[in-house]
Amino acid sequence: MEPEIRGQLGAAVEEALSRLDGVLALKQQPVGSAPHLYQRDEELDLLALEPRYPMALVLDRLLDSFPEARLGVVARGCDEWALTELAKRHQVDLERVEIIGVACSHEQAVECRCAEPYPSTISVGVQAEGVEDALVAEHRRLSLEERDAFWSRQFAKCVKCYGCRNICPVCYCPACALEDEIWVERGLMAPPFPSLHLVRAMHMVGRCIGCKECELACPADIPLPILYTLMRQDAAELWGYLPGKSVEDQPPLLVTL
Repeated sequence: MEPEIRGQLGAAVEEALSRLDGVLALKQQPVGSAPHLYQRDEELDLLALEPRYPMALVLDRLLDSFPEARLGVVARGCDEWALTELAKRHQVDLERVEIIGVACSHEQAVECRCAEPYPSTISVGVQAEGVEDALVAEHRRLSLEERDAFWSRQFAKCVKCYGCRNICPVCYCPACALEDEIWVERGLMAPPFPSLHLVRAMHMVGRCIGCKECELACPADIPLPILYTLMRQDAAELWGYLPGKSVEDQPPLLVTL
């Protein structure tokens, strides 16, 4: 981490801790780094920003475990968008959350194929220019027959590990349709094309915030964000809805009971 960035991060966390019960951020470990809940008067010399980690998942669990706590979180743009979507679905109370926004570098944006590599308010780093997702652009040029052949090849590699679902920061259902034998037959590897992944893709409409954690977690290197990005673009064209951008904008397919 560059000294300037380290200084910004340490100052932002220290200032937030003066009024909060804790701040969730990465902490350097003997090997790599891991999420850690920093508390007042704790040393901050092991604060880290790498690797990118789905902080919304951890924060959601912490808020459930400590219902009276007010917590901060060091969050990239995709973390902020995930928290916004979770708040709309009554999974996270943003009144109890303070976001310490981290801007990704242009190099990180290129690596993630990210068009908007920064949160709404930046406390650490400098806003960098985003990039077009070249894989999505390339896929749009394929014919329907070529797309069908592409996804048939990709989904045939699936080992049904559920890593894409488990790492997703906006998957929270206590009963998952992907484990319902009506939709996804048990004991088959790979799952019958295209049931598992198309069921999940439909659940991601108006929800996926484009963090690409599913792609990073997939042991078969299936480029799932291509599919989810295309559906996110369709939702924007059909309903003018962009996941994670505003707490006030209600998801077009949200059903409340």
